[in-house]
Amino acid sequence: MTSLFNSAYGYAIFPNVGKGGIGIGGAAGNGVVYEGGQLIGMAKMTQLTIGFQWGGQAYREVILFETKEDLDRFKENNVEFSAQASAVAVTAGASANAKYSNGVMIFTQTKGGLMYEATVGGQKFKFREL
Repeated sequence: MTSLFNSAYGYAIFPNVGKGGIGIGGAAGNGVVYEGGQLIGMAKMTQLTIGFQWGGQAYREVILFETKEDLDRFKENNVEFSAQASAVAVTAGASANAKYSNGVMIFTQTKGGLMYEATVGGQKFKFREL
């Protein structure tokens, strides 16, 4: 993972995202945003999902941005990830095969809980500069 952070133009770290739902669900979390290794702002992630779901869980999410343009899109609040966005479970070998998709790479790691779901929804982000 260190080499991915070093090669990314910027990244956002959401250390604690809470998610839950029964039929209709949601998730939310606050994070920090870095550009060139320097803290530049805060971000809020929200998600609304509809479909079969039951339970709750907590997880971490890291978003890497490949270029300045990719990070700028995020900072302008023009980034929304659909349910089809690829998230990778963080394991020892996960970063070895990781690739950017449209200038973004997403990693998630479950912290706890149990969630059953077959849903449609998307994540939205709100950036606030320091």
